[in-house]
Amino acid sequence: MAKRPKALGAATWAVLLLLGAIVQAQQPAVGWQQEVRRCAEVQDWATAMDIVDREILRAPQDMDARAWRARVLAWSGQLAEAEREYREILTAQPGDPDNWLGLANVYSRKGQPKEALNALDRAVDLDSNRSDLRAARGRALRAIHRQSEAKLEFKKALILDPTNAEAQAALLPLRAEPKHELRVGMNTDLFNFADANRNEGVNLISWWTPHWATSVGGNFYQLAGTDARKVVASLTGKLPTWGALTVGGATAHDNGVIPKAEAFFDYDNGWHLPENRLLRGVEIVYGQHWYWYNTARILTINGTTLLYLPREWSWSLRWTAARSDFSGTGVEWRPSGMTRLEFPISAWDEHRLRGNLIFAAGTENFAQVDQIGRFSSQTYGGGLRFQLTARQDLTANAGYQKRTQDRTQTSFGFTYGIRF
Repeated sequence: MAKRPKALGAATWAVLLLLGAIVQAQQPAVGWQQEVRRCAEVQDWATAMDIVDREILRAPQDMDARAWRARVLAWSGQLAEAEREYREILTAQPGDPDNWLGLANVYSRKGQPKEALNALDRAVDLDSNRSDLRAARGRALRAIHRQSEAKLEFKKALILDPTNAEAQAALLPLRAEPKHELRVGMNTDLFNFADANRNEGVNLISWWTPHWATSVGGNFYQLAGTDARKVVASLTGKLPTWGALTVGGATAHDNGVIPKAEAFFDYDNGWHLPENRLLRGVEIVYGQHWYWYNTARILTINGTTLLYLPREWSWSLRWTAARSDFSGTGVEWRPSGMTRLEFPISAWDEHRLRGNLIFAAGTENFAQVDQIGRFSSQTYGGGLRFQLTARQDLTANAGYQKRTQDRTQTSFGFTYGIRF
C-alpha cells in the first residue's frame, strides 16, 4: 500500500513563501534594467529616464536605481546633470567604486582629465584588484600626458585580467605615441558660368612636444585651365594658461590665379565652464592673413567664437573683414561671416560619426583675383566625419553657393587623416 505524502508544515510553507517573494521582488529589477539598456541602444532617452524615475519613486533609497539614472544622463549627453547625480549618490554612499568610475567617465567627456583621475584614484583605493578600474585610470593618466604611469597602469590591468581588450589596445599606442598626423584631400568646384576648378592637398602636422608643433603642406590647383601650386608651413607654440599662437606663410608658383605669397598668424584660447548648464566651454580665435597677388594685395582680419554645448554639440560663429587693394582701383573693405553647427550622429557613447551644417554670407573665397570684392554670395553646406579607427578618420563635405548675377557654385570634397 502506497504511503501518503506528508503534509507540508507551517514552517516549510513560510520558507517557501519567503523565497517566492524574494524571487518575485528580484525579477522586476532585472527586467527594468534590461529595458533601460534596450532604450539606450536606440537612444530613446525619454523612455529610459521614465523607467528609471519610476523605480526611484518606488524605492527612493535605492542607490542602484539612482546610479542608473546617472548613467542615462551621461549617455544622453546631459553631463552636468550626470555629475550632480553622481555627487549626490557618492555623498550618501561613498564606498562604491562603480559610482566613482561613473563620475570619472563624466569628467573625461567634459574634458576635465585631472578631475577624472582624482575620481579614479578613489575607485582604485576602494578596490585595487579590478582590471577595469586600472584601465580607466590608465586612460586618465594618458589624457594628461603622464605616459609612463599610464603604461604601468595598463600593465597592472593586464596582470589582473590578461584578456582585458581595452588594456591590450591601449598599450599599443603607448609603445609608440603618435606625434604626426598626415592628411590628404581633394575638392571640386562646379560653376554654371565657367569650367570646373579642382585642387588637391597634403599636409603633415607634427607635435614634437606638448607645447610645440609644426605644419608643412602642399596644394595643387587646376583653375580655369591653368595649373598652380603652393607650399605652406607654420609653427605653433602652446601653453596651458596662455593658449596657442600659430605663425606661418606660403609661397607659390601662382601663374596669376592664386597668391604668389602669403603670411598669417592665429591666436587661440579656450575656457572650460564646468558648472554652466548651457555651455561646457568657450574658445576664441583671432587671426590675420596677408595675400600678395600679381595685381592685388589682400588683408583679412577674422575672429571665431566656438561654443561647446551640452550633449557633445558645438556652435561656431566666424566673421571676416577683407581689405582689397587692386592695381588701378582704390582700397576697399568687404565683410563676410559664417556659422557652423556640429553634432553627434552615431552611438550614444563614442560619437564615431559626426555631422555639421554651415551657412555663410559675403565674400569668403580669396583663391582667385576675379572673386575678390567683386560679388556677394550665400553658401549652404554640411559635412560628415567618421572615425574609422583610433588613428584614422575620413571627412566629406558639400556646399552650394548662390551669387549675384544668377551665378552658382557647387562644391564637394573629402579628406583622409592618419596619425602615426
